[in-house]
Formats: sequence, structure tokens, C-alpha cells
Amino acid sequence: MEGLTGMEKIRLILDGVREGNIVILEEGLSPDEESKLIEVTMTEISPDDFTGIEIETYPKAEATDQSFLDKLMGRKSAQKLTVIGPANRIETLHKDENLISTLVSRK
Repeated sequence: MEGLTGMEKIRLILDGVREGNIVILEEGLSPDEESKLIEVTMTEISPDDFTGIEIETYPKAEATDQSFLDKLMGRKSAQKLTVIGPANRIETLHKDENLISTLVSRK
């Protein structure tokens, strides 16, 4: 997804989720992309067809390539993992410091 524009990423994610897939992004989305994803999702919700998305972002473990200045200033790595799925299939999404757990129905 590295070479895609923000809207292309959003379209790719939403198309996958509409098909009932759980999408996992290793690099996550920028705050602007994430808010645009939510905005576009809200316009596409329909009670009979598409109920929306569930989205959770998890910070990755401490990056080894974090700069000395970032470590010194106490800044966390910007790397993150994002999990996106259909709202009607994800029953429980639990976020812990080192554990991601979810219950996905087979609708």
C-alpha cells in the first residue's frame, strides 16, 4: 500500500471489509487517512447492506531503529498495527499492551 494515495488506500480497505474480510495493516494509517476512512464509511452505511467497520490501532513493540534523539526525548515510535473489520462480524475486540484478541462471527 506504500505507493497508493490516501483515497486509494481507503477504497482498498473498504472494498475488502465490505467483502467480509478482516484487514490488517502493518504500518497503519496516518491520522488524516484514518479520519477520512471513518468519514467515507459513514456515508456508505446502509442497514441492509453495510453496517460499518470496527477499527483498532496498536503500537508496535519498541522499534530498534528509533533515533537516539527520539529515545532521549521519550518519544514513542510512530510504527503501529491497524486491524479493520466489518462491524457486524467483530463481536469483541480487546486491546492489551501485548495481546490482541477478537471474536469474529461467521455471518
